Amino acid sequence: MPELPEVEAARRAIEEHCIGKKIVKSIIADDNKVIDGVSASDFEASVLGKTILSAHRKGKNLWLRLDSPPFPSFQFGMTGAIYIKGVAVTQYKRSAVKDTDEWPSKYSKFFVELDDGLELSFTDKRRFAKVRLLNDPTSVPPISELGPDALLEPMTVDEFTDSLSKKKITIKPLLLDQSYISGIGNWVADEVLYQAKIHPLQTAASLSKESCATLLKCIKEVIEKALEVGADSSQFPSNWIFHSREKKPGKAFVDGKKIDFITAGGRTTAYVPELQKLNGVQAAKTVGKPRKQAPKGEDSKDDDKYNSGDESESDGEEIAENVKSKKRQKLGGQVKQPSSRKRKSKEIDTEDDDGGNDDDGGGSDDNAEEAPKTKSGKVTKNKQAKAVTTSKEKVISQKGKPSKKKAK
Repeated sequence: MPELPEVEAARRAIEEHCIGKKIVKSIIADDNKVIDGVSASDFEASVLGKTILSAHRKGKNLWLRLDSPPFPSFQFGMTGAIYIKGVAVTQYKRSAVKDTDEWPSKYSKFFVELDDGLELSFTDKRRFAKVRLLNDPTSVPPISELGPDALLEPMTVDEFTDSLSKKKITIKPLLLDQSYISGIGNWVADEVLYQAKIHPLQTAASLSKESCATLLKCIKEVIEKALEVGADSSQFPSNWIFHSREKKPGKAFVDGKKIDFITAGGRTTAYVPELQKLNGVQAAKTVGKPRKQAPKGEDSKDDDKYNSGDESESDGEEIAENVKSKKRQKLGGQVKQPSSRKRKSKEIDTEDDDGGNDDDGGGSDDNAEEAPKTKSGKVTKNKQAKAVTTSKEKVISQKGKPSKKKAK
C-alpha cells in the first residue's frame, strides 16, 4: 500500500505542477464508500473555480489548500494514487495506470482540470481510500490522531530512546502504529528493521540506546533514499530487502542471505535471521526451539504454523506417543509385562478417560444402551465391568490369542 514515500512523491508533484492554478472542471465519483461525508455534486460545486495554493501531507494523508475552505483531503488506503496527465508521479506498482488506459481512469474518484489544461486525478482500484471535504483537515480525524511525521517531525535520539523504553510491545507493530509515528507502513518497517539489524519481534523497551539511534537513522535514510528516486521502487537500492519481500519462502534472499517470513502486528514480515536476532531475555527463550521450514509450495501466509511456540510441545507429544505405541506392539513378544493388577488398573483408567471424552460429544447414548441390561439400575458398575472385560480382551489379543473369548 502507498506509504510515506509514495504519498510525499505525489505531494511534491502537485506542488511542482499545480500550485497557483484554478480548477475549471471537476468530476467526483458517485461512490459513497470512498467519497466520505459529502455528495458528489456538492463536492464538485465546492472546488469549482477555486485556486490551489499548496499541497500538504502528514503520514499517509494528503490535502490541498485552496484559496478558501473546504479543502479536499485524501487518505490513500491500499491502492490510492495521485496522477497528473503527462507527469510521472510515482511508479508504485499496485496502483500504476498505464499510458494506454482510458483517461480519466474508470477508477478515478476525484478529477479536476486546471486553467492551463493540466488534469489531476486521484484513483483507487480497491476502494479502501477516503476522499473528504474538510474545513480544517488537521483538526479532525484521521490527521488529528496521527503521531509525529516520520520525515517532517523526526524525534531526537534521546526522545526516541526514552519513548521506546516505555513501550512493552514488539518493535514492528509499534512502527506500524500511526498514532506513534505516522507514515511508516509495512515495507518501510521491514526495510528499516533490516537495515538496523533489529528483529521485528524484539520488544521495544529492550532496545539499547545504540540500537534506538541506529533505527532512527535508518528510518531517515530509507525514506530519503526512496524519495530521491521519486518513490519508484524499481530504482530502490538492489541490496534492500524490499525487492524480495514478495518472493516465496525458501526462494527469498538478500545479499546472499536467506529471508524468512513471520507475522508481526498482523502483517506478513520479511527479515533475515542471520542478521536480525532476538536479544536479551527473548533470545534465551528461543534457545532449543529451532524454526521449522515450510514445505515447498506453502504460502508465506501459513508461516505462523511453522513458527508457533506450540510446535516443540506437539512434536514432543507425538514422539512420546510413537514410543508408547512401539512398546505396546512388543507386549506380544518376550518383553517383561507389568503385573495384571497394574495393567488392569491402567486400562480401566484409560477407558474411563475415553468415556469422559465421549460424554462431550454424545456419550450419553452409550449409557442409554447400557441401562436396560442392568437389573439393579447401577449403570456405573456395569460400565466398570465392561471396561475390565474390554481390558482383558486387549491383553489376550496382544498375546496373539483369539480375542473372541467370552467375558464372564
